[in-house]
Order: sequence, then C-alpha cells, then structure tokens
Amino acid sequence: MTVAPEQAGGKLSAWQRWTRAASVYRDRRQLAILLMGFASGMPFLLTASTLTYWMDRTNVDLKIIGLFALVGTPYAFKFAWAPLVDQLPLPLLDRWLGRRRSWMLLAQVGILLSVLLLAWSDPASTPWFTAGAAVLVAFFSATQDIAVDAYRIEILSDDEQGAGSATTQLGYRIALWTVDAMSLLLPSLLPWPIVISLIALLIVIGMVTVLFAEEPKVERPPLGTTRGWIEQAVIRPFAEFLAYRGWFVILLFALLYKYGDALGGTMARPFFNQMGFSGPEIFGVTKSFGVVATILGGLAGGVVVARYGLFKSLLVAGILQAVTNLLFSWVALAGHDLVVLTLAITADNFTGALGGVAFIGYLSSLCTAGMAGTQYALLTSLMAFGRTTLSAGGGWLAAHTGWTVFWMATTALAIPGLLLLLWLWHHAGKKAASQPGVASSA
Repeated sequence: MTVAPEQAGGKLSAWQRWTRAASVYRDRRQLAILLMGFASGMPFLLTASTLTYWMDRTNVDLKIIGLFALVGTPYAFKFAWAPLVDQLPLPLLDRWLGRRRSWMLLAQVGILLSVLLLAWSDPASTPWFTAGAAVLVAFFSATQDIAVDAYRIEILSDDEQGAGSATTQLGYRIALWTVDAMSLLLPSLLPWPIVISLIALLIVIGMVTVLFAEEPKVERPPLGTTRGWIEQAVIRPFAEFLAYRGWFVILLFALLYKYGDALGGTMARPFFNQMGFSGPEIFGVTKSFGVVATILGGLAGGVVVARYGLFKSLLVAGILQAVTNLLFSWVALAGHDLVVLTLAITADNFTGALGGVAFIGYLSSLCTAGMAGTQYALLTSLMAFGRTTLSAGGGWLAAHTGWTVFWMATTALAIPGLLLLLWLWHHAGKKAASQPGVASSA
C-alpha cells in the first residue's frame, strides 16, 4: 500500500494538507470515473422500482410483481463470469480499446438493446417476456459493473481509491435521480415504451466516455492453452487473494464492517411508518436532506482518505456509522417529529457514505491489476450477502426488542467489524515495518 499523503511531504499547514488532499478530484481520470459511475447507475432502477412501478400502473397482478424481484439475480452472481471479463480479449475491440474499455462498450451495447427490448414488451399480456428482457438488462448491467470497478481500481493508485469510489458513487446517484425522475414524471406525458426508450439513450453517455477515456496500462501474461487460461483467469485471482496473511479476517471484515448499518437499513421504512410518518414526509426527507448528505459524505470521504489514509478513515467512519444509528433510538422515543427524523437521516446518510467510500477504497486496494474484476466481485458479493441474507432477521429482532433497543443493537453489531479492522491495521503496520520503503495507508 502507498504512503499516506502527509507522510510524503515536509511540514505543511493544516489548510495546505486539506487542500492537497482535495486536489485528488482535479485529475481528469476522475471525470471519466464519474461518467462511468453514471453509466453503471443508469440501468439499475430499470430492473427494480421503475419496472415494478410500470407494472403496477398497467394493472399487473401483485403476486407477479413480487416475483420480479428475482430479475436482479445476475447482480448477486457476477463473480461467476468476472474471470471472462478480466482475461478474455474481445476480437477487434480489445486491440482498439483495450481490455477494460472493450468490455464496457460491449456491455453498454447490450444494455441499450435489452432496455429497448424491455421498453417494447408488454408486462400486462406477456409478463414473462418482460421478465426475460429485464434479466438481460441486469446481466449486461452487472457485466458493465465488473469492468467499471476493475477500470477504477487499475487506473488509480491506492491513495486515490477513496476519491475514485466517491466519484463513482456520485455519478451512480446522479443516474438514479435522473432515471427516477424520468420514470415518475414522463409517463403522464408519453406512453411507457417511449419513456423507457428515452431512458435507454442515457447509456450513450457511457459509450462516449469509453471512447475518450484512457485505458489502464496492465501487463497480462499470455494465456496459452485451455489449462493455462483456467489457471490465469479462474485459479490465480483467488490464489493470489488467499496468499494474503489474514485473508479470512479480510473476508469477515468485508461481511461485517457495515452489517449494523445494513440491518438497520432493511427495517428503516417499516420503522418510519410505525412512527407515524407519511409517505410524502419520508420521501421529502430522504430525497432531499438524505441524498444531499449522501453526496457530501461521499465527497468528504474521498478527501479524508487522501488526507489520513484508508485505515484511519475506516476506523473514524465506522465509529461514526455506529453512533449515528443511536439517533434512530431518539426518533423512536420522540415519535412523529420531523426535525428529529431529518437530523437522524442526514447524519446517518453522511456517515454511511463516508464509511462506504473508505470501505470500497480498502477493498479496491486489495485487488491485483489484471484480475481486479474477479477479486473485487468476490469481495462485493460478500458485502451484498451481509446486506441481504444476514439482514433478513431484522424484523424478528425489532419485533422482540422494540425499536429503541433495536437501534441500540445495530450500534453494538458494528463492534465486531471494528475489532477486525484494528487487527488488519495492526497487521498492515507490522508488514510495512518489515518491508523498508512500504507504508500502510494508515
């Protein structure tokens, strides 16, 4: 890992150190990463809330709408074909654009065509055809995510990963806002097939970015025989990761660092409802103060990581994430109080984004150039497992403890992840001390 910025220079004033850290966003590569983040976020809602809203507006049975949650399955299994994205050169495109950009462009063409297919399907009369088109959208979207994540990891140095993940998340959220607004506002003016087709055209932004972005310079050994290809594409990425001392602790950390936040997130909407907040009130707070806090927290996270390094940022953000969950215990005690709710959501979203940037930056720093897509897909699959499967017991916990104790419990559940972080930080420090010229990102 690279040396923390303040260790690299001489004596600087506090203002100079912060300005130097913030300058990480001035790199033109960050603009490409921002637009790639936009391209990644563009298809996501089309297989989620946009699709279910469209189906409900066309009077599709609720049972069928519920089953459509399964169309997003490709996102959970993208690690299965990540080795192909890492190692398989695409004819003609690979020589023209390079490995990462060629796969991005192929995925974007797939997104464009599959979204147009989705647009001109009829969820009321042929729901399974619509489902098939939605699965294709999710598949090409997940493939693009593999290539975009690998591109970000390989084009940036370790100390730039925090800013890179913040920039990606900013572009992603701008895309979510854009698609959400188009899908909520345009159907009153235009037929649904036209609305979805207009959304499909947003992917052109990603295509143009791919054509003008710089390709990461990565040396890849020739794959040779089929056995050599399997060793390089499938076995080596996992073998290199398992070569880390403490790899099992890293996997546990990936699973548990944001577990308390994830558990709380699964029960947030039912909690708000039981506290008496109406849908418009929840929407107003989460889509205004909440989104702004998330964006600011993400941008601040990039600066903090550049200024203090990954481990220190992870520790501070992890503690703040846990502490801000206690604000929802305050909401539980206060009841229907919009001011308290706004304070809780704003603080929680800011610290959650701050921790998310440092977390993604750390996971990115563990990946090896040339096989980053496979390794990062593995780590984020564990993160997703903690967010979904392990959080399924949130309702049971809330029902048996009450909301005040529930939110206290989500704070306590952050402790295992923080203890694992301290072990990893200590190990990284010992490793750096034993290797002259190498410093941890502390």
